[in-house]
Amino acid sequence: MSIDEIIEFLTGLDGVLTLRPAPGDGSPEISWGDAFFYYAPDGEVPKATQPFATIVTKDYPDDELSRLNRPGVFRLNLFAGKDAFVGRRGRRPRDTATDEAESEAEADPSVIDSVMAHPVYGPLGWLAVVNPGPRTEAAVLELLRTAHGLARSRHRRRAGSASP
Repeated sequence: MSIDEIIEFLTGLDGVLTLRPAPGDGSPEISWGDAFFYYAPDGEVPKATQPFATIVTKDYPDDELSRLNRPGVFRLNLFAGKDAFVGRRGRRPRDTATDEAESEAEADPSVIDSVMAHPVYGPLGWLAVVNPGPRTEAAVLELLRTAHGLARSRHRRRAGSASP
């Protein structure tokens, strides 16, 4: 899957606002070239909400384990929530990896085309895939739908609690 294919899929879902920081738009330089996806049916960036998915194209400070500074490498990050995280990883987000295969995959978050706990935000229910490909495409699309659905549900709950 390419970055453009992921962006096209996500923008096809209802209420998705895509931010693609670039020079001259006031965004921090480190974010240029990345993409951030919010559930925002009004087209406005939510004030108190994180994106439900991101695509990062380079290492960030304190997040270099995926080695994204390699040519052509990017990482899709998504909020899977507890249930999808457990379904994919076989453990709760805050628990440490126990089986050998999972421990190995999480020991090297630079592995390509493998669904893994996010190297920094895994304990919060985030999953990540470096250069999603044939092995992970179906899982990625399902997880993106889940992340979108969770974001939509949070938005609706917040909107309902803000109503008189």
